[in-house]
Amino acid sequence: MSGNGDGTIPSPSVGSLSEIEVLPDQPKYVCSLSAELVAKAREELQEKPEWRLRDVQALRDMVCKDYPNLGTCLDDAFLLRFLRARKFDYDRALQLLVNYHCCRRSWPEVFTNLKPSAIKPALESGFVTVLSHLDTEGRHVVCIRPDRWIPSNYPITENIRAIYLTLEKLIQSEETQVNGIVILADYKGVSLSKASHFGPFIGKKVIGILQDGFPIRIKAVNIINEPRIFKGIFAIIKPFLKEKIANRFFLHGSDLSSLHHNLPPWILPEEYGGTAGKLDISAWNELLLASEDDFLECVATEMQTLDLNLADKVCKCSGALKNLYTVFMPILEFVPGPTERDRHELISLNCGLKRYTGFFIPLPKIKRH
Repeated sequence: MSGNGDGTIPSPSVGSLSEIEVLPDQPKYVCSLSAELVAKAREELQEKPEWRLRDVQALRDMVCKDYPNLGTCLDDAFLLRFLRARKFDYDRALQLLVNYHCCRRSWPEVFTNLKPSAIKPALESGFVTVLSHLDTEGRHVVCIRPDRWIPSNYPITENIRAIYLTLEKLIQSEETQVNGIVILADYKGVSLSKASHFGPFIGKKVIGILQDGFPIRIKAVNIINEPRIFKGIFAIIKPFLKEKIANRFFLHGSDLSSLHHNLPPWILPEEYGGTAGKLDISAWNELLLASEDDFLECVATEMQTLDLNLADKVCKCSGALKNLYTVFMPILEFVPGPTERDRHELISLNCGLKRYTGFFIPLPKIKRH
């Protein structure tokens, strides 16, 4: 699929409920939020427990009616992520869901074979990890360290894959869906040559995904040890940032006391003036790698749905072929028949159509001249 340059692509075709299969039973949702977080979700996200399942079903119905070929999971728990990310606004949640899938299909370098075992070098480099402790608002802190990346080892897209899988794992938690996350980015040692890998194309793609193509609430981005070149990097990405997100960027330089105003020392590792011990990436890597089956199941579900949608499209195309054949077959009687090579190509085409539709194109006899 072709993109619009901002991480999204044109919306899939509109369809009707009659064009899709009857939906299978969805896993029953059981809320895991504490009473405190239920109250927080009600206040901040307009989530009413008594209406929650009704809202999920409303979003599911919109997907089935407007985007039957989207190829998405329709579980309660999955759809709830998008409703929470858009404060239970049905239309905005639907658009976010569409963007989520469009982003995944428009950047194959990032989203093909996307699973933890495929990005082990990026994980082992320590480019991205999650701190062991939550902040005072109950939010996970995603720590990004570009200096850990050696460009000769693997392309920059592997880092983006590592970040994306990290977010996918985090958003499985209902607590994260409500509380959001915080990002801590350490730009110590980032050179001009390394920064050059992060150009406008990648910048726009990543920002497009984080702002409009992923169901997560980014509550703050803390930048530390940023070199002078970071002003150039930020100048590249700022035009793509919404004002609300741009206002959540905090540049601390090398002033750790400034960082500690946003993130308390007791949750930070020693490297950042904290008291939580040395920064350890092994715990998060092990957790992510142990989740391999979760990601494989998601990919299999999406591919299965897409395959069914493709079959549906081929069926419609075969119907059109039947009509065309009826119209043009009489004309073919007045033109030379196919050669042996042409006949073999038609047979190959028939085999493909037969797989999905059971329809064969009748083959004209070869005329001898």
